[in-house]
Amino acid sequence: MERSKVLALAAAATAITIALSFSTAAAAPIEFIRSSCKVTRYPDLCEKCLVNYTPAIQRRSPRQLAHAALKVSTDRAFAASAFVHRMSADPKSSTARRTRDGGAVSDCVETIDDSVDRLQRSVKEMEHMGRYGSISFGWHLSNVQTWVSAALTDQSTCLDSLSQDKSAAASRVEIHRRIVHVTRLTSNALALINRLDPNN
Repeated sequence: MERSKVLALAAAATAITIALSFSTAAAAPIEFIRSSCKVTRYPDLCEKCLVNYTPAIQRRSPRQLAHAALKVSTDRAFAASAFVHRMSADPKSSTARRTRDGGAVSDCVETIDDSVDRLQRSVKEMEHMGRYGSISFGWHLSNVQTWVSAALTDQSTCLDSLSQDKSAAASRVEIHRRIVHVTRLTSNALALINRLDPNN
């Protein structure tokens, strides 16, 4: 009887230990994300968007984290670009009429497309960076930094154009909201990418 109790207690202790180890293992990537996001301008947004990528960054890899942040930014920028195109093509939309006449939304169509292109190129470039600290790594990283920075400038240019458009059209307001969100994501991604630079 006593032996059965001992075995039961041992089994319970083992189960608790395993549960705690799984809990600690799960918390580790989240803590890594939280601490890494502190270097960004929008840490809460950074953490919220990257928490679903914990399986991809189990090794606490700054490169994997930066790559994940860049993919999030690229996906959201692509979605925003699709929305801008949809609004500018809708014949019933006042946004479409202003696009045909030129102006803020017309500028955004072009600059956001450029932004998406640069971000997509950057995602692919990060997949071929090579060993950390190598000449190849530095060259690819420099390309990524340049392109993501240019993408951020494109997004800011779109926002500047929209800010000068005094229209209260719901579509313009929604475009502005989406581009602001994308700009913040891109800013966060760039901050995490810059952390990979051995010269920083």
